[in-house]
Amino acid sequence: MRQVASELAASAAPDRDCRPRSLAVRSTSRSRKEPSYASRPDSLHGCPYHFRPLRPPQGIKLSDVAGTWVSQSMGGPKDSVVTRSILTATADGKGWTLKLAGRDPIPVRVVATGGDSVVTEAGPFPSVLRPGETVKLLRSVGHYKRDTMTGTFEAHYASGATLRGKTTATRKK
Repeated sequence: MRQVASELAASAAPDRDCRPRSLAVRSTSRSRKEPSYASRPDSLHGCPYHFRPLRPPQGIKLSDVAGTWVSQSMGGPKDSVVTRSILTATADGKGWTLKLAGRDPIPVRVVATGGDSVVTEAGPFPSVLRPGETVKLLRSVGHYKRDTMTGTFEAHYASGATLRGKTTATRKK
């Protein structure tokens, strides 16, 4: 009985020397021996051939950014504030709106997500900065981290002009 238990324990133990003998100990140009891979935290039992599978990168979910965001957009060489707005984001991405001062809410389309970023588009709508002109397309890229957002925007006007700038926002509690 004792022999069977020791055989089972030996078969359950990982084979610690599963790498080729030439990789068991590495040496440098100074002929100094370095430790083997046994101390590497990313391997199962020290063997470089049995790495733990990496988790796929986790991108941002729209539910992570759902809420009401108070933002300000800045343009020009000294980053002076050009507009203030309120972005309402939903978890499903279908009800996003942008509210500019004294205007009706503008529907916003979520174009893409990835990493910490959400790309949105809005328009056409009447310009706040250039009375009488129409913004054909407002494209924004926001980088979200907890309750803050930083990013860039690009407004394309019907006249052919383009305005680029930065934007920051905080989520309302």
